[in-house]
Amino acid sequence: MNNHKAYLTTEIKLKTKTVLYVTFEMGQWCVYPNFDEIKKYTGPLKAKNFELFQEDLKDHYMADQANDFLMASGKLQASCYKQEIEATLRTPNLAGFQLLSLNDFSGQGTALVGVLDAFWDEKGYISAEEFKSFCNDVVPLVRLPKYTFYNDETLIANVEVANFSGEVLKDANSKWELLNEENTILQSGHLNSEAIPIGKGNKIGDINLPLNFINKASKLTLKVHVGNYTNQWYVWVYPKTETKVNVNDIYITKSLDKKATQILKQGGNVLLLAAGKVENGKDIVQYQTPVFWNTSWFKMRPPHTTGILLKDKHPVFNDFPTDYYADLQWWEIANRQQIMNLENFPPNFRPIVQPIDTWFLNRRLAMLFEAHVNGGKLMVCSINLDGVNDNQPVAKQLYKSIISYINSDDFKPNDTISLDIINELFEKKERTIWNSYVKENP
Repeated sequence: MNNHKAYLTTEIKLKTKTVLYVTFEMGQWCVYPNFDEIKKYTGPLKAKNFELFQEDLKDHYMADQANDFLMASGKLQASCYKQEIEATLRTPNLAGFQLLSLNDFSGQGTALVGVLDAFWDEKGYISAEEFKSFCNDVVPLVRLPKYTFYNDETLIANVEVANFSGEVLKDANSKWELLNEENTILQSGHLNSEAIPIGKGNKIGDINLPLNFINKASKLTLKVHVGNYTNQWYVWVYPKTETKVNVNDIYITKSLDKKATQILKQGGNVLLLAAGKVENGKDIVQYQTPVFWNTSWFKMRPPHTTGILLKDKHPVFNDFPTDYYADLQWWEIANRQQIMNLENFPPNFRPIVQPIDTWFLNRRLAMLFEAHVNGGKLMVCSINLDGVNDNQPVAKQLYKSIISYINSDDFKPNDTISLDIINELFEKKERTIWNSYVKENP
């Protein structure tokens, strides 16, 4: 398998010369350090950089989350590489691509851009077989307009094959399948199995599937098989319903005003939609994509985070299918959203939705958390869920799931936080932690 390159045969004619046009050093998506790698340095070279990062993570009370950060950020990194490689394979007149490397580069401020570590070993979040599904001699591809749908929509996709095996594919027995999370095939269909020539852009059929058989929020897997080659993509389907959520017993507010504090004192439930109001964390820019190369070299270049760690088994997600990392459905609700810095919270406090900071700063961050406050129960969300509409299916479904959870008997926060600490998130400061870092590390 050509891990670091795809050798394609498309040519571009430039004046009288024929040249190949390729994407250079594509990707460079960062992942959180794997501190288990430290023990591999048995010679004169030691991983002192990793030791410093590990010590700093411990100083910020998150040493126990190191492996979770690695896995959640790694899944996002792998997804980013999959998207870029497949985009290259779908692009006409683009001859190929070159990744910077498959393994990490430990120099230049520690550039953890590889799906393999510095010793060319797997890190645990993607295997060689998984990588080969989208980077191989033959790659099945789809052209999907989006990954999130309502169940009154139709999933429409063009299916094609990039074939650089060196021979025409005959009798490939091509087909597609749609599976649920239990790997049960819900729908399937046959595709064109005629000879598939060498090259890209070989269309083998279309998928036209009404989704009205899905009656609850679901994560589904779309698979395409072409001979011995299989590729897959996740899609999310949400019920299109006009039923309004019951908010009668919840005080929903954009600030902790007098009414909010009074309701909390009375033991009531408060949902604080804090998007646009956060001050402590305002300087941290969150994208769906992770840090580029590293933030030692690109201090001010966003994004400043390496992914998101999610408590995916938390009952707040009972009506919102998600994994422990931010997959593609989170783009709508994570990209360019505001982050809260929990630096003054108790050391053992863990939010429900936790952006993963760069390893140089290791700030404890949140986008959604719950707590007992002032005698009542408070849910704080910095994701913009105010005024969501039908054009925001993911945000709408998350909002429904949060409301259902607050209305349920499951809403029992484990931690008690003082009102002063909550209010500190919204107080202006003259100098932010990020600006301090930049000033002290020019």
